[in-house]
This record gives sequence, structure tokens and C-alpha cells, in this order.
Amino acid sequence: MAEKLSKREFSEGEAWADVGEGWKHLHGSFRGLGYSMEWHDFETIGAFDWAPTFHPGGLEICLNLAGTGNVGAGRKKVEFAPLTAGFYFQKEATLHGVRTAGERHQFITIELSSAFLKAHLPADEEGQHPLLRKFLCNELTHGVSQPIRLTGAHQQMIMSLRKPPVYAGAHRIWYHAKALEVAAALFYHPGPDEDLFCQRQKNQNTERVEKVIALLKENLSEPLSLEEIGKRVGCSHYYLSRIFTQEMGKPIFQYLRNLRMDRAAELLLEGRLNVTQVALEVGYSSPSHFSTAFHDAFGCCPGLYPLTTAPQLLTGHSRQG
Repeated sequence: MAEKLSKREFSEGEAWADVGEGWKHLHGSFRGLGYSMEWHDFETIGAFDWAPTFHPGGLEICLNLAGTGNVGAGRKKVEFAPLTAGFYFQKEATLHGVRTAGERHQFITIELSSAFLKAHLPADEEGQHPLLRKFLCNELTHGVSQPIRLTGAHQQMIMSLRKPPVYAGAHRIWYHAKALEVAAALFYHPGPDEDLFCQRQKNQNTERVEKVIALLKENLSEPLSLEEIGKRVGCSHYYLSRIFTQEMGKPIFQYLRNLRMDRAAELLLEGRLNVTQVALEVGYSSPSHFSTAFHDAFGCCPGLYPLTTAPQLLTGHSRQG
């Protein structure tokens, strides 16, 4: 089966057929230009078999914004949590991958051909990811990286991929440059001369941001004040606000609002609570304010959710590769 799949004509659109409008080709051509970028935004009812979408003979980067999933071969596996990124490759169809049931998934994939990578990335550059080097030197038939956390800068770069800030005629060279920019961000590690103090500071800021996110999730129904969050994290709330925005690409309370809307969508999808009960569960005492916020987030009123997003819901039935 693997040999047959690697030799037949591979169709990305065919592989994502069950997602419908939840899959969108952004730019590129794996066989023509050596890279292809796609945007994904869909919800799953059952577990979704992700593996048939992976190009045999290529390396794929996943920039994961929301939802969870995994990609693996044998015992090695990369787990994608929200706001993480990683990469994986296969010469033939040997990888397996699943997107988790009952979640909203939002991510960008960047598929890179072996020829494209070898043309731009020598296999002996300092700081290069060892797994990438093995791919470039044809030492492995498949591989999966460890995930990294997406910073605010990464997230802003991802958002720009969906709406390029250039005219249509410049899309080809712009996306080509962006493919290399993403590669530079994921495939290289700090060298021995990097400033260790700056790296420690970055690590500390990342830990503080992770603590803020945990506090927000624990207190959705009764959100903490910014001052209280600062006290619990152990630094000035002014400084905390700044590093959170830098790291996550949005202010703390905008991030909180997104968390509350995502939780509200989950509760509405379960169907156990009515709209008023869901509003209270995520910290809205006013159903009208909740409805407005929900409409801004999902484009429909909560009473109609998820009926109006049916084309993007997956049934979870198995597909033929």
C-alpha cells in the first residue's frame, strides 16, 4: 500500500475532501515550486485520520494554533498542543497521524520537497536541526521532530500567511521568502555564542506566560484581575502584560476572551446546557453580551451553533487513502 501511494499521483485536495471548506490552499505547488502552504480550520466529531494528507517524499511543517493532534512512525511521535510547531517527513506513506475528536482545529501546514530544501539549505550549516540534516543526507526514510512553542512573533508571521501584505502579482516571491523564513525559525538552534542571559530571560518569560494561561483557564467563570494575576505569577502586572503580548501576539484579556469563547463552543456542542447556562459557565452574567461576543468570534449567534458551521464539521467516518 505504501509503495502504491508513493507512486500514484498525490492530490492534496482529495486528501482533505472530508473537511470541505475547512481546508484552503494558500499558495505554492509541491511538485511545481517545491513548497505548498495550506490553512485548516475545522471541527471534529470523531478522531480524524490525518496521515493521508502527508506527501510521500516531502517534509511537512505544522504550525498549530488550536486543537491537538499527533504524527508518528513506530514509537516516535510528535504531539501538537495549541500554539506549538514541529515537522515530520516520509519517503513513502509510513507515517500515521490523528487530529483529536471533539475539538476545533486551526493550523497551517507548509510542505517542502526534498529538492527545494537541498537547493536552499546545505546539510552542514552550524546550528541546523540534526533531524533535518539526516533528511537532507538521505539517512532516514521517515522522522518526526520534537515540538516547539510558538511565540508571539511566530503567531504574527502565521497570520500574515493568510493575508499577504503585498499585491497579488508579488505573492509568488513573497510566499517563497516566507517558506524560507519559517524554515529558518524551526530548523536552526542557538549557536554557542548566543547570549545566555537573554536565553534565560526568554525562558523565564515563557514560564510566566504559561502560568498566566493556566490561571486564565482555571478561572474562566470568575476571571482574576490583572493585578492579582501579576501577584500570583510573581512580577509586575505592567511587565507581565507586555511580555504576554510579545509572546502570544495579543493582550491577556483578549486571550481570555478567546478561551471563554472556545469553551462556550465546546459546551454548546455537547448540548447539555442552554445558552444562558453556557454564558454563566464561561463568566458572562449578561446573555446579550455573551451572544455579541460569541457572534464576533464565530459569525453566528450561540443558539444556532453548531448548525451554521455544518460544512466544517467532520463525521469522523474513515476515509480511503
